[in-house]
Amino acid sequence: MKAVIFDIDNTLYSYDKNHIYGMKALTDYCESAFGKSAEETLACYKKAGQIMIDRIGGDVAAIHNRLLRTQGMLELWEKPVFPHARNMYHAYWDTLIRQSQPVPGVIDFLKELKKRGVRTGTGTDMTAYIQYKKLESLGAAPYIDFMVSSEEAGVEKPHPHLFEICVEKAGVQAVECAFIGDNYKKDVEGACNSGLRGIWYTQEQEPEHETDYPIIRSFTKVDIDHFLK
Repeated sequence: MKAVIFDIDNTLYSYDKNHIYGMKALTDYCESAFGKSAEETLACYKKAGQIMIDRIGGDVAAIHNRLLRTQGMLELWEKPVFPHARNMYHAYWDTLIRQSQPVPGVIDFLKELKKRGVRTGTGTDMTAYIQYKKLESLGAAPYIDFMVSSEEAGVEKPHPHLFEICVEKAGVQAVECAFIGDNYKKDVEGACNSGLRGIWYTQEQEPEHETDYPIIRSFTKVDIDHFLK
């Protein structure tokens, strides 16, 4: 392998775990600013998300934009969008990012790849700015050569175009690229269908089902030399 590309959320760190912290900060803000209960805030968050899907569609980066989501919540509540939309956005993301830690072994894995001259990148379904913030906070940024987001690609995984951009930026052939991610359909099958080597990261757990694709259960247990063959 001459290039290794990583998904970010639930691969380099646990999004699911830290999303809980972000949502707690958001519900606390809404209780303080508007007297809304956590249940009311969560219901409105869900409804605003569905409105976004209906307006935008589900296969674009904008669907992940929390500023649009908080704006929609305020519109549903008939509350001022200024200054609350940005405040709510930051309550969520600043808390999530502050709480997030890299998954065990992944930073050392990145360092070893760089020592061996392997190109490293990320391929992610999300707006670019917030993913840059995550990589910097996680301490992964110094070991990443390039980034591809669905905002840049105009489509989300498993669309081949996003993987094509990953290969283009890697500067090698698709068969010389590994793509590591937690989502079996989007990351693993999507990569393989585009000619890359898809690898399923199972987040320290046993895989949910049998697969013919390579598996990484933990980055602490990867034999780097064997991996690169």
